[in-house]
Amino acid sequence: MDNFINLTAENIDEQHLCCIIRSKIAHPGVETKRKWLKQRIQEGHVFRKLDTKATAFIEYAPLETAWVPIEGDNYLYIYCLWVDGEFKGHGYGKALMDYCIKDARKKKKSGICLLGAKKQKHWLTNQEFAKRYGFEVVDSTNSGYELLALSFDESKPKFTAKAKKEIIKDKALTIYYDDQCPFIKQKIENLQDYCQKNRIPLSLNYINSLKKAKNVPCVFNNYAVFYEGKFQTVNLLEITQVERMITS
Repeated sequence: MDNFINLTAENIDEQHLCCIIRSKIAHPGVETKRKWLKQRIQEGHVFRKLDTKATAFIEYAPLETAWVPIEGDNYLYIYCLWVDGEFKGHGYGKALMDYCIKDARKKKKSGICLLGAKKQKHWLTNQEFAKRYGFEVVDSTNSGYELLALSFDESKPKFTAKAKKEIIKDKALTIYYDDQCPFIKQKIENLQDYCQKNRIPLSLNYINSLKKAKNVPCVFNNYAVFYEGKFQTVNLLEITQVERMITS
């Protein structure tokens, strides 16, 4: 098995962050994420990656400091487990999940959890893969999102009561977002440009603290969309998807 490396305060400035494979030109979303990660690593956040320029990594944190509206004692929360392209099919996903489970047991955690959905979403970790490790659905929302957990002691995390309401007063296209995903910065800029040109009301809610993240009024992994006051998705939207949403 190829070597893996964990990001640290000492190596993060030199390491490739996996998600966006780009040329020598620095990508603004990657640098935004790097800045966010520097702060999170101090809180026990783990970013483990294949030690090469590849999309093969896992990212998780203690649930108490994870920027998600989920409650639970002594759990780890997996933001993302992603292996893509030519690196699929080599056992890297298994190696990364095995590491997370071993780390959780070593730290005497009560379990591990992650966000899923009844119908697999493109921007979420593959829940069928997780279920093969024993992850089970422990909570759900009316919109079809699920909280999966691998419990070591029969305790169960849950979505916050506010997250399960999935309703806001603002009727405009509304986005909640943070800096955890490097794709977000460009998606937000494109959406702002589109809405401005087409005179579409847009409300942006920048989540820049743990307190705000724990109080988002819907499920949230780093991004969430409302329209006409109702929660729509955690998927990062393309402009064509926005067009269908506001014309349907």
